[in-house]
Amino acid sequence: MFVERLQKDNPQFIDAMVSLQQSGKLLPDSYAVDMEQFRANAKAIVDSANAKGIRLYFMLKQLGRNPVLAQELVKLGYAGAVVVDFKEAQVMMRHNIPIGNVGHLVQIPQSMIRDVVAYGPEVITVYTAEKVRSISRAAGELGKVQKILIRVFGDGDMIYPGQTAGVHLKDLKAFIREVRDLPGIQIAGITSFPCFLYDEKKEDIAPTANLGTVLKAKQILMDCGIEPEIINTPSTTCCRTLELMAEYGCNCGEPGHGLTGTTPYHVAHAQPERSCIAYVSEVSHNFDGLGYCYGGGYYRRSHVENALVGRSFATLRPMKVIPPSLEAIDYHFGLSQSCAVGETVIMAFRFQVFVTRSDMVLIEGISSGSPVVSGVWDSLGNKK
Repeated sequence: MFVERLQKDNPQFIDAMVSLQQSGKLLPDSYAVDMEQFRANAKAIVDSANAKGIRLYFMLKQLGRNPVLAQELVKLGYAGAVVVDFKEAQVMMRHNIPIGNVGHLVQIPQSMIRDVVAYGPEVITVYTAEKVRSISRAAGELGKVQKILIRVFGDGDMIYPGQTAGVHLKDLKAFIREVRDLPGIQIAGITSFPCFLYDEKKEDIAPTANLGTVLKAKQILMDCGIEPEIINTPSTTCCRTLELMAEYGCNCGEPGHGLTGTTPYHVAHAQPERSCIAYVSEVSHNFDGLGYCYGGGYYRRSHVENALVGRSFATLRPMKVIPPSLEAIDYHFGLSQSCAVGETVIMAFRFQVFVTRSDMVLIEGISSGSPVVSGVWDSLGNKK
């Protein structure tokens, strides 16, 4: 999906990955990150957000909840992490990373609420009054006031399977009346997901029906006498999306794939964020006229199509990828031609490292021509 963009944006990164893999410093089933380009991408996004008065929480589940990347983003001025679930919250808490938003896609388990509130996230996203009451009790015990975001939905909104949750617009006023006066609780704003997505027909990022729901919910809060501090409208957050967020009056985004230049928008458009991540493998064997390389990093929505195969940058050749069927374990990726065992395979596709068994490998020194592996982590943010 992203191989052509990677070749245009960052050929020196490709060269570095092949060299490191062939020298035994980069094992198969690794996602490699060009750290210099990652920082440049992140700075471009935060600078654009600051100019527009938009708060940013960074999303790192797709990058294996990596604490080093989180630390780099905090240094650049990001408000904190948006953690996709409570396990990611534990990783960030373990490494003293500020948490901006927790609870949006996966609520906090009851037994963790007190610890999370004590840690001090900027906001907790809630779906139910029961969860708000639990947060209220914890905040009261700790002598704190916890800000919350209400996740809302309306008729016709997009909700991905496995993410069905929220307060319907028609029930929002009643929900506000039920929770607004609970001790230790402050309603800070509204959120939904996804609020912006890439539109292939328009070849541009566009608002979804969910954004309309968020804006209606904002008005409901104001009608109830609550001035919303945070209008959180995540998905596909990058410099282009920030322009649209400012246009629609939104003030909080959550860059994830934007940080690596790998949103669908980046496939066809050269942007300030340049591609800086790729999947690295190695040819394992040939079978019945096809090559096979090591797997482990497959994500069923990856849209993987192409690979570059060779022992050096100069000898890389393109070929098609044959992904495993969805019901199979991704022990290997198929390749459209026979290959020499041990050749490097470079792919660039849509990824979610935290649902794989891959390693995260951070590479420094690419721009100077002296690339080195600065560290290796597993897919859940643990250093190896």
